[in-house]
Amino acid sequence: MSLSTGIVGLPNVGKSTLFNALTAAGALAANYPFATIEPNTGVVAVPDPRLRDINAFVKTEKIVPASLEVVDIAGLVKGASQGEGLGNQFLGHIRSVDAILHVVRCFDNGDVVHVSGSVDPIRDVEIIDLELALADLESAERQWQKNSRAAAQRDVDAGARAKLLEPIVEALKEGRPARAVMTGWDASEKRMAASFGLITTKPQMYVANVDESDPLGAHNPHYARLKARAEADGAEIVAISGAIEAEIAALPGEEERREFLESVGLPESGLSRLARAAYHLLGLQSYFTAGPKEIKAWTIPVGSKAPQAAGVIHTDFERGFIRAEVYTLGDLRQFKTEAAIRQAGKLRSEGKEYVVQDGDIMHFLFNV
Repeated sequence: MSLSTGIVGLPNVGKSTLFNALTAAGALAANYPFATIEPNTGVVAVPDPRLRDINAFVKTEKIVPASLEVVDIAGLVKGASQGEGLGNQFLGHIRSVDAILHVVRCFDNGDVVHVSGSVDPIRDVEIIDLELALADLESAERQWQKNSRAAAQRDVDAGARAKLLEPIVEALKEGRPARAVMTGWDASEKRMAASFGLITTKPQMYVANVDESDPLGAHNPHYARLKARAEADGAEIVAISGAIEAEIAALPGEEERREFLESVGLPESGLSRLARAAYHLLGLQSYFTAGPKEIKAWTIPVGSKAPQAAGVIHTDFERGFIRAEVYTLGDLRQFKTEAAIRQAGKLRSEGKEYVVQDGDIMHFLFNV
Protein backbone atom coordinates (compact mmCIF):
# COMPACT_ATOMS: atom_id res chain seq x y z
CA MET A 1 0.00 0.00 0.00
CA SER A 2 1.26 3.46 -0.89
CA LEU A 3 1.64 5.80 2.09
CA SER A 4 3.18 9.23 2.31
CA THR A 5 4.27 11.69 4.97
CA GLY A 6 4.87 15.38 4.48
CA ILE A 7 7.73 17.22 6.21
CA VAL A 8 6.56 20.72 7.20
CA GLY A 9 7.87 23.57 9.33
CA LEU A 10 9.16 27.11 9.20
CA PRO A 11 12.08 27.97 6.89
CA ASN A 12 15.58 27.03 8.12
CA VAL A 13 14.49 24.52 10.75
CA GLY A 14 16.27 21.64 8.99
CA LYS A 15 13.53 20.11 6.83
CA SER A 16 15.59 19.63 3.68
CA THR A 17 18.65 18.46 5.64
CA LEU A 18 16.43 15.86 7.29
CA PHE A 19 14.89 14.88 3.95
CA ASN A 20 18.33 14.48 2.37
CA ALA A 21 19.46 12.25 5.22
CA LEU A 22 16.26 10.20 5.06
CA THR A 23 16.30 9.59 1.36
CA ALA A 24 19.80 10.50 0.13
CA ALA A 25 17.90 12.22 -2.67
CA GLY A 26 20.07 15.33 -2.78
CA ALA A 27 17.35 17.94 -2.25
CA LEU A 28 18.78 21.46 -2.09
CA ALA A 29 19.61 22.50 1.49
CA ALA A 30 20.37 26.21 1.66
CA ASN A 31 20.52 28.84 4.39
CA TYR A 32 17.61 30.94 3.15
CA PRO A 33 13.80 30.57 2.98
CA PHE A 34 12.17 28.64 0.13
CA ALA A 35 15.27 26.65 -0.83
CA THR A 36 12.73 23.97 -1.65
CA ILE A 37 10.51 25.37 -4.40
CA GLU A 38 8.83 22.17 -5.55
CA PRO A 39 8.09 19.31 -3.16
CA ASN A 40 10.88 16.73 -3.24
CA THR A 41 9.76 13.14 -2.90
CA GLY A 42 11.73 10.13 -1.75
CA VAL A 43 11.14 6.65 -0.38
CA VAL A 44 12.35 5.69 3.09
CA ALA A 45 12.91 2.13 4.30
CA VAL A 46 11.30 1.36 7.66
CA PRO A 47 14.09 -0.27 9.72
CA ASP A 48 13.06 -3.65 11.14
CA PRO A 49 15.67 -5.95 12.74
CA ARG A 50 13.24 -8.88 12.48
CA LEU A 51 14.06 -9.13 8.78
CA ARG A 52 17.69 -9.97 9.58
CA ASP A 53 16.55 -12.35 12.31
CA ILE A 54 14.41 -14.25 9.82
CA ASN A 55 17.31 -14.30 7.37
CA ALA A 56 19.45 -16.05 9.98
CA PHE A 57 17.20 -19.10 9.47
CA VAL A 58 15.82 -18.59 5.95
CA LYS A 59 18.47 -18.01 3.31
CA THR A 60 17.30 -15.69 0.56
CA GLU A 61 18.43 -13.68 -2.44
CA LYS A 62 17.20 -10.32 -1.12
CA ILE A 63 15.57 -8.61 1.84
CA VAL A 64 12.85 -6.02 1.19
CA PRO A 65 11.82 -3.77 4.12
CA ALA A 66 8.58 -1.83 4.35
CA SER A 67 8.75 1.75 3.08
CA LEU A 68 7.18 5.18 3.39
CA GLU A 69 7.08 7.97 0.84
CA VAL A 70 8.40 11.26 2.24
CA VAL A 71 7.54 14.63 0.70
CA ASP A 72 9.67 17.65 1.62
CA ILE A 73 7.42 20.70 1.48
CA ALA A 74 8.85 24.22 1.40
CA GLY A 75 8.93 26.26 4.61
CA LEU A 76 5.69 27.95 5.60
CA VAL A 77 5.68 31.42 7.12
CA LYS A 78 3.20 33.45 9.12
CA GLY A 79 0.41 34.45 6.73
CA ALA A 80 0.90 31.45 4.40
CA SER A 81 -2.84 30.71 4.47
CA GLN A 82 -3.35 34.21 3.02
CA GLY A 83 -0.64 33.75 0.39
CA GLU A 84 2.41 35.06 2.28
CA GLY A 85 5.73 33.56 1.24
CA LEU A 86 4.82 30.94 -1.31
CA GLY A 87 1.59 30.34 0.58
CA ASN A 88 -1.21 28.17 -0.69
CA GLN A 89 0.97 26.59 -3.36
CA PHE A 90 2.61 24.55 -0.59
CA LEU A 91 -0.51 24.05 1.49
CA GLY A 92 -1.95 22.20 -1.49
CA HIS A 93 0.95 19.74 -1.41
CA ILE A 94 0.26 18.97 2.27
CA ARG A 95 -3.32 17.93 1.51
CA SER A 96 -2.12 14.95 -0.52
CA VAL A 97 -0.09 13.22 2.23
CA ASP A 98 -1.30 10.72 4.83
CA ALA A 99 0.51 12.19 7.85
CA ILE A 100 2.52 15.25 8.81
CA LEU A 101 6.05 15.32 10.22
CA HIS A 102 6.35 18.76 11.79
CA VAL A 103 10.05 19.64 12.03
CA VAL A 104 10.76 22.14 14.81
CA ARG A 105 14.10 23.85 15.40
CA CYS A 106 15.49 23.09 18.86
CA PHE A 107 19.11 24.15 18.37
CA ASP A 108 20.93 27.47 18.74
CA ASN A 109 23.29 28.46 15.94
CA GLY A 110 24.02 32.07 15.06
CA ASP A 111 25.22 31.04 11.60
CA VAL A 112 21.80 29.67 10.64
CA VAL A 113 19.24 32.47 10.49
CA HIS A 114 15.79 31.97 11.99
CA VAL A 115 12.92 33.50 10.08
CA SER A 116 11.50 34.95 13.33
CA GLY A 117 14.87 36.10 14.70
CA SER A 118 15.11 33.69 17.65
CA VAL A 119 14.66 30.04 18.58
CA ASP A 120 11.30 29.40 20.24
CA PRO A 121 9.79 25.98 19.44
CA ILE A 122 6.36 26.69 20.96
CA ARG A 123 5.95 29.92 18.99
CA ASP A 124 7.03 28.12 15.83
CA VAL A 125 4.55 25.28 16.39
CA GLU A 126 1.74 27.75 16.99
CA ILE A 127 2.55 29.65 13.78
CA ILE A 128 2.34 26.48 11.69
CA ASP A 129 -0.75 25.17 13.50
CA LEU A 130 -2.57 28.46 12.98
CA GLU A 131 -1.70 28.65 9.29
CA LEU A 132 -2.86 25.10 8.67
CA ALA A 133 -6.08 25.69 10.64
CA LEU A 134 -6.83 28.88 8.70
CA ALA A 135 -6.10 27.07 5.44
CA ASP A 136 -8.73 24.45 6.40
CA LEU A 137 -11.38 26.83 7.72
CA GLU A 138 -12.87 28.05 4.44
CA SER A 139 -13.23 24.52 3.07
CA ALA A 140 -14.69 23.16 6.30
CA GLU A 141 -17.26 25.97 6.56
CA ARG A 142 -18.29 25.49 2.93
CA GLN A 143 -18.75 21.76 3.41
CA TRP A 144 -20.66 22.24 6.66
CA GLN A 145 -23.09 24.68 5.04
CA LYS A 146 -23.64 22.40 2.04
CA ASN A 147 -24.26 19.31 4.17
CA SER A 148 -26.47 21.20 6.62
CA ARG A 149 -28.73 22.28 3.76
CA ALA A 150 -28.90 18.70 2.46
CA ALA A 151 -29.59 17.38 5.96
CA ALA A 152 -32.58 19.73 6.20
CA GLN A 153 -33.95 17.87 3.15
CA ARG A 154 -33.72 14.57 5.10
CA ASP A 155 -30.41 13.44 3.62
CA VAL A 156 -29.16 11.12 6.39
CA ASP A 157 -25.56 10.87 5.12
CA ALA A 158 -25.31 14.65 4.82
CA GLY A 159 -26.63 14.95 8.36
CA ALA A 160 -23.85 12.67 9.63
CA ARG A 161 -21.25 14.74 7.81
CA ALA A 162 -22.65 18.03 9.11
CA LYS A 163 -22.62 16.66 12.66
CA LEU A 164 -18.89 15.95 12.42
CA LEU A 165 -18.06 19.17 10.59
CA GLU A 166 -19.68 21.45 13.16
CA PRO A 167 -17.11 20.90 15.99
CA ILE A 168 -14.31 20.88 13.41
CA VAL A 169 -15.34 24.33 12.16
CA GLU A 170 -15.47 25.66 15.72
CA ALA A 171 -11.98 24.32 16.47
CA LEU A 172 -10.54 25.82 13.29
CA LYS A 173 -12.07 29.22 14.11
CA GLU A 174 -10.13 29.08 17.38
CA GLY A 175 -6.91 28.24 15.52
CA ARG A 176 -6.93 24.62 16.71
CA PRO A 177 -6.47 21.63 14.38
CA ALA A 178 -9.43 19.46 13.45
CA ARG A 179 -7.75 16.45 15.08
CA ALA A 180 -8.14 18.21 18.46
CA VAL A 181 -11.88 17.40 18.46
CA MET A 182 -11.52 13.91 16.97
CA THR A 183 -10.33 12.23 20.19
CA GLY A 184 -12.71 9.42 20.98
CA TRP A 185 -14.22 9.24 17.49
CA ASP A 186 -14.69 5.72 16.18
CA ALA A 187 -13.06 4.37 13.01
CA SER A 188 -16.02 5.18 10.75
CA GLU A 189 -16.16 8.77 12.01
CA LYS A 190 -12.44 9.19 11.43
CA ARG A 191 -12.78 7.80 7.90
CA MET A 192 -15.55 10.30 7.21
CA ALA A 193 -13.42 13.14 8.62
CA ALA A 194 -10.55 12.09 6.35
CA SER A 195 -12.89 12.39 3.36
CA PHE A 196 -13.28 16.13 4.03
CA GLY A 197 -9.80 16.71 2.57
CA LEU A 198 -8.60 18.86 5.47
CA ILE A 199 -4.93 19.17 6.38
CA THR A 200 -5.47 19.19 10.14
CA THR A 201 -7.41 15.91 10.28
CA LYS A 202 -4.14 14.16 9.40
CA PRO A 203 -2.07 12.65 12.21
CA GLN A 204 0.96 14.74 13.12
CA MET A 205 4.29 13.99 14.78
CA TYR A 206 6.83 16.50 16.07
CA VAL A 207 10.42 16.06 14.90
CA ALA A 208 12.74 18.09 17.14
CA ASN A 209 15.92 19.02 15.27
CA VAL A 210 18.46 19.17 18.09
CA ASP A 211 22.16 20.06 18.35
CA GLU A 212 24.67 17.36 17.45
CA SER A 213 26.33 17.70 20.86
CA ASP A 214 23.15 16.35 22.50
CA PRO A 215 21.47 14.16 19.81
CA LEU A 216 18.73 12.81 22.10
CA GLY A 217 17.89 16.25 23.55
CA ALA A 218 18.56 15.06 27.10
CA HIS A 219 19.88 18.47 28.24
CA ASN A 220 18.09 20.66 25.71
CA PRO A 221 15.60 23.15 27.19
CA HIS A 222 14.03 23.80 23.77
CA TYR A 223 13.36 20.08 23.35
CA ALA A 224 11.99 19.81 26.90
CA ARG A 225 9.42 22.52 26.12
CA LEU A 226 8.43 20.90 22.84
CA LYS A 227 8.15 17.47 24.47
CA ALA A 228 5.80 18.89 27.11
CA ARG A 229 3.70 20.41 24.30
CA ALA A 230 3.61 17.08 22.44
CA GLU A 231 2.52 15.23 25.57
CA ALA A 232 -0.24 17.79 26.16
CA ASP A 233 -1.40 17.31 22.55
CA GLY A 234 -1.21 13.52 22.81
CA ALA A 235 1.27 13.60 19.92
CA GLU A 236 4.41 11.60 19.26
CA ILE A 237 7.81 13.31 19.28
CA VAL A 238 11.26 12.22 18.12
CA ALA A 239 14.51 14.08 18.82
CA ILE A 240 16.93 13.93 15.93
CA SER A 241 20.11 15.78 14.96
CA GLY A 242 19.93 16.65 11.29
CA ALA A 243 23.66 17.34 11.26
CA ILE A 244 24.52 13.86 12.58
CA GLU A 245 22.06 12.14 10.26
CA ALA A 246 23.56 13.98 7.29
CA GLU A 247 27.01 12.66 8.27
CA ILE A 248 25.67 9.11 8.60
CA ALA A 249 23.95 9.30 5.21
CA ALA A 250 27.25 10.29 3.57
CA LEU A 251 29.07 7.19 4.84
CA PRO A 252 29.58 4.44 2.26
CA GLY A 253 28.48 1.30 4.11
CA GLU A 254 26.64 -0.29 7.03
CA GLU A 255 29.83 -1.06 8.97
CA GLU A 256 31.05 2.56 8.72
CA ARG A 257 27.67 3.82 9.87
CA ARG A 258 27.63 1.47 12.84
CA GLU A 259 31.13 2.59 13.88
CA PHE A 260 30.14 6.25 13.59
CA LEU A 261 27.06 5.70 15.77
CA GLU A 262 29.21 4.01 18.41
CA SER A 263 31.64 6.94 18.32
CA VAL A 264 28.87 9.43 19.14
CA GLY A 265 27.24 7.15 21.71
CA LEU A 266 24.04 6.32 19.84
CA PRO A 267 22.56 2.80 19.74
CA GLU A 268 20.85 3.51 16.41
CA SER A 269 20.32 6.37 14.01
CA GLY A 270 17.64 8.97 14.62
CA LEU A 271 16.24 8.13 11.23
CA SER A 272 15.55 4.57 12.38
CA ARG A 273 13.56 5.91 15.31
CA LEU A 274 11.81 8.43 13.08
CA ALA A 275 10.80 5.92 10.41
CA ARG A 276 9.38 3.49 12.97
CA ALA A 277 7.52 6.27 14.77
CA ALA A 278 6.01 7.49 11.49
CA TYR A 279 4.92 3.93 10.71
CA HIS A 280 3.30 3.71 14.14
CA LEU A 281 1.73 7.15 13.71
CA LEU A 282 -0.15 5.87 10.66
CA GLY A 283 -1.53 2.87 12.53
CA LEU A 284 0.43 0.36 10.48
CA GLN A 285 2.16 -2.93 11.13
CA SER A 286 4.13 -5.50 9.18
CA TYR A 287 3.76 -9.14 8.38
CA PHE A 288 6.45 -11.09 6.54
CA THR A 289 6.79 -13.53 3.69
CA ALA A 290 9.97 -15.57 3.65
CA GLY A 291 11.46 -17.78 0.96
CA PRO A 292 14.53 -18.38 -1.17
CA LYS A 293 13.73 -15.50 -3.53
CA GLU A 294 13.07 -12.83 -0.93
CA ILE A 295 12.17 -12.01 2.65
CA LYS A 296 9.76 -9.10 2.58
CA ALA A 297 7.85 -6.90 5.01
CA TRP A 298 4.32 -6.08 3.89
CA THR A 299 2.50 -3.00 5.19
CA ILE A 300 -1.06 -3.37 6.50
CA PRO A 301 -3.29 -1.38 8.86
CA VAL A 302 -3.46 -2.71 12.41
CA GLY A 303 -6.51 -4.95 12.67
CA SER A 304 -6.43 -6.26 9.08
CA LYS A 305 -7.82 -9.74 8.49
CA ALA A 306 -5.97 -12.40 6.52
CA PRO A 307 -7.70 -11.84 3.12
CA GLN A 308 -6.97 -8.09 3.24
CA ALA A 309 -3.35 -8.80 4.15
CA ALA A 310 -3.14 -11.19 1.19
CA GLY A 311 -4.59 -8.51 -1.08
CA VAL A 312 -1.60 -6.27 -0.41
CA ILE A 313 0.51 -8.78 -2.34
CA HIS A 314 -2.02 -9.17 -5.18
CA THR A 315 -5.75 -8.59 -5.53
CA ASP A 316 -6.14 -12.19 -6.76
CA PHE A 317 -4.84 -13.41 -3.39
CA GLU A 318 -7.69 -11.64 -1.63
CA ARG A 319 -10.35 -12.52 -4.20
CA GLY A 320 -9.52 -16.22 -4.18
CA PHE A 321 -8.38 -16.51 -0.55
CA ILE A 322 -8.66 -20.04 0.88
CA ARG A 323 -6.52 -19.93 4.00
CA ALA A 324 -3.23 -18.66 5.42
CA GLU A 325 -0.41 -20.68 6.90
CA VAL A 326 1.09 -18.72 9.79
CA TYR A 327 4.06 -19.03 12.12
CA THR A 328 6.13 -16.60 14.18
CA LEU A 329 9.74 -15.56 14.55
CA GLY A 330 9.65 -17.24 17.97
CA ASP A 331 8.67 -20.51 16.27
CA LEU A 332 11.53 -20.05 13.81
CA ARG A 333 14.04 -19.48 16.60
CA GLN A 334 12.85 -22.57 18.42
CA PHE A 335 12.59 -25.02 15.50
CA LYS A 336 15.12 -23.43 13.08
CA THR A 337 13.28 -24.27 9.81
CA GLU A 338 9.77 -23.98 8.43
CA ALA A 339 9.75 -27.73 7.78
CA ALA A 340 10.51 -28.42 11.45
CA ILE A 341 7.77 -25.97 12.50
CA ARG A 342 5.30 -27.84 10.29
CA GLN A 343 6.43 -31.22 11.61
CA ALA A 344 6.01 -30.02 15.21
CA GLY A 345 2.43 -28.99 14.43
CA LYS A 346 3.14 -25.32 15.08
CA LEU A 347 2.30 -24.11 11.56
CA ARG A 348 -1.19 -22.69 12.03
CA SER A 349 -3.92 -22.76 9.40
CA GLU A 350 -6.02 -19.56 9.62
CA GLY A 351 -9.19 -18.59 7.80
CA LYS A 352 -10.90 -15.43 6.60
CA GLU A 353 -11.63 -14.06 10.07
CA TYR A 354 -8.06 -14.28 11.33
CA VAL A 355 -6.73 -10.88 12.46
CA VAL A 356 -3.11 -10.63 11.36
CA GLN A 357 -0.64 -9.91 14.15
CA ASP A 358 2.43 -7.72 13.83
CA GLY A 359 5.39 -9.92 12.86
CA ASP A 360 3.41 -12.91 11.56
CA ILE A 361 5.23 -14.92 8.89
CA MET A 362 2.64 -16.01 6.33
CA HIS A 363 1.93 -18.07 3.22
CA PHE A 364 -1.38 -17.70 1.42
CA LEU A 365 -3.35 -20.38 -0.39
CA PHE A 366 -5.79 -19.04 -2.96
CA ASN A 367 -7.75 -20.11 -6.04
CA VAL A 368 -9.09 -17.87 -8.82
